[in-house]
Amino acid sequence: MFTIENLSKIYTSHHGTVRALDDISLAVERGSFVAVTGGSGSGKTTLLLTLGGLIRPTAGTVTFSGKRVYAMSEPEMAEYRNRKIGFVLQTFNLIPYLTALENVMLPMIFSADQNGTAVGQAEMLLAKVGLQDRKEHLPRELSVGQQQRVAIARALANSPEVILADEPTGNLDPNLSLEVLRILKRLNEEEGRTVIMVTHSPAAASFGTKQLHLKDGQIADRLN
Repeated sequence: MFTIENLSKIYTSHHGTVRALDDISLAVERGSFVAVTGGSGSGKTTLLLTLGGLIRPTAGTVTFSGKRVYAMSEPEMAEYRNRKIGFVLQTFNLIPYLTALENVMLPMIFSADQNGTAVGQAEMLLAKVGLQDRKEHLPRELSVGQQQRVAIARALANSPEVILADEPTGNLDPNLSLEVLRILKRLNEEEGRTVIMVTHSPAAASFGTKQLHLKDGQIADRLN
């Protein structure tokens, strides 16, 4: 699904340069669950956002299903982000004045093929994460675990092939973390969605079928 070749990302500021990614090469198979670990500043999130089309690399290539991501036109890139990739972030990024249902429907606004089915699709997705009875609640009326489940449902709105999850359990206690990880694992095993998850937690990383450990922008270890 993904082929990453000689990928580097260098950030430059008046403080100097930081090599966030340093000549990484990697293949991610369709249907895999990849857990990416590493310390702060190791390049985990930069790698994830580069795969998602959000951070242009300094050098190297990212190829998705045979097509180079950063050679895409702007309309193609927008389509890639909206239809191929689902993002799940540590901070949830729910719109506070929209209900759970409306938050899940939001990505569908930009999908021409919904044809008025957005409400039914959003309700189905909320049911999938066990929140069908919370669809009219605002984010502030939900627990943090419920908010993250809404975020997962929203990430699935346009049936993406890939879920990119950045510390999805970072704000959750152990029980809620396990709940969210089980949802991601189910989406991977039962629906065949590729999951790439950045985490600092060894327990969370154990859910992956493949584990990568980054250090100083390079792959220091590979498991499985």
